[in-house]
Amino acid sequence: MTAPVPPDIRIDFPPGEDEGWRGPSEAELKAAARAALGAGPAGDAPGAAAGEGAELSVTFLPAAAMRALNRDYHGVDDLTDVLAFGLGEDPLVGDIYISPDAAEASARELGLDPGEEILRLLIHGVLHLLGHDHPEGEARYASPMFELQERLLARLLAEFRGRA
Repeated sequence: MTAPVPPDIRIDFPPGEDEGWRGPSEAELKAAARAALGAGPAGDAPGAAAGEGAELSVTFLPAAAMRALNRDYHGVDDLTDVLAFGLGEDPLVGDIYISPDAAEASARELGLDPGEEILRLLIHGVLHLLGHDHPEGEARYASPMFELQERLLARLLAEFRGRA
């Protein structure tokens, strides 16, 4: 019997912000990705795959680069907060791109902590890679994916706060 292969999660912080990063720690980001991986593929029960053998790369991009990526791959010339690109299914391999600028703007608008919003976006991106989806517009907030995302985030934040 072979030992389970834990997920490999790489975090690339914003260029030039190695010292000045104000978002979640690398450990918190990896915990968020693992929590979402534990949700399993869409249609599976939570905890089904637990991310065994998954390979994820999480990259933080400045607004201009994120807008260009959105334009080049989705044909939308606008800044977005998170993009996820699946590169394989078995095991899950994918790239997630997050715009800290867009996350901070959303957090400010909604009265949320920017670090919490970044964790939410990371979970959101992983869930998309696992095959979860949501409708556009206001209906997204009542979707099963959004509800799962918020449950995972709440559990993670409670765990982080319990360690303090």
